[in-house]
Amino acid sequence: MPSDILNKYQLAFAEKMSVPFAFGFWKGRVALYAILKGMGITENDEVVMPGYTCVMAVNPIIYLGAKPVFVDIEPVTYNIDPNRIEAAITPRTRMIIAQHTYGYPADMNAIMDIAQRHGLPVVEDCCLALGSRYNGQLAGTFGIAAYFSSQWNKPYTTGLGGMAVVRDKELAGRIEQIVEYDLIPPGSRETTMLRAQLAVYRSLIYPCTTTLAQNFFRVLTKLGIVVGSSSSEEFGPVMEANFFKGISDLQAKSGLKQLTRLEQNCAHRKRMTILYEQLLAEKKWPLPTIPSQIDPVLVRYPVRVADKVKALQGAARHFVELGSWFECPLHPIETPMHLYGYYPGMCPQADKASAEVVNLPLHPRTSPSTIRRSVEYIAGIGPAA
Repeated sequence: MPSDILNKYQLAFAEKMSVPFAFGFWKGRVALYAILKGMGITENDEVVMPGYTCVMAVNPIIYLGAKPVFVDIEPVTYNIDPNRIEAAITPRTRMIIAQHTYGYPADMNAIMDIAQRHGLPVVEDCCLALGSRYNGQLAGTFGIAAYFSSQWNKPYTTGLGGMAVVRDKELAGRIEQIVEYDLIPPGSRETTMLRAQLAVYRSLIYPCTTTLAQNFFRVLTKLGIVVGSSSSEEFGPVMEANFFKGISDLQAKSGLKQLTRLEQNCAHRKRMTILYEQLLAEKKWPLPTIPSQIDPVLVRYPVRVADKVKALQGAARHFVELGSWFECPLHPIETPMHLYGYYPGMCPQADKASAEVVNLPLHPRTSPSTIRRSVEYIAGIGPAA
């Protein structure tokens, strides 16, 4: 049985998303695993998904013995290209994952139409898209289920954390059983380290210090001094011990607090997005035409630059918080993509985006001066051709 604080968090999240069921987990990828297992995904099944994603979103499919089938993206919102989905569907296809990349909602009308024609369920990857809407409807409320992340660089943070939301009663019942019998509680040492990391994050991490902090954090993670977003084992397709872990009361308490600030968080991100667009337009930067049916709340502001390596190498010296993801179609760059069945050229638009796209901050600690400094720096690099 969930604790009182976890139960409150799950109910509050479900209410915020206007869905009947929500389940908390240690990480977003664990939430996806629970959804897939509840749906009966198993050996030799195929899951259609975008070929521009994080490998942590692919691993749960592999862990269950299924096969990811990668589909190229369209170049404006970086989401799965609906025009290419049907060619990827085979008699073994069991579901479609619709990822809302950077917070831009995928073309859900087209995706749901294809899914309905083929009798396939849709699961939404909302790890980067809390609060985004498509035709006025919240991302995460179209498919049979969706999953979210509340790790360090997500729409809000509980240190680590994931949530599965489910619209189908039978699926929710199966996930509830899996949670009851299989879920491992987080250890006290992990929770203690996470509490300390949250305190440091809230006190010391700001846009001008983020790069230095991230580099230091990676070193501490390798030494086992802090709880990292990803362990070294998670960069490969073998499931680590104690992967299927529940959410702690610490994370639930933090999540409840963050939910009360969600509207302000989303409004801030929209204001800063508008400022990016205004300042980039003044620099004659080519801006994409975003589809009118989407109302995104971006987790980061993506831009295509002429020299991604140069941009990333110089950002810290200019006190610019610059994100590299996605470094490759199955981010991060350390991923042995061939072990997942991905090879260069398989998804040309994803390969191109990986080589060109960097992302800029939009979190609540960004300010207009942060945005101006970021734009000045990026303008010095120049846009991709």
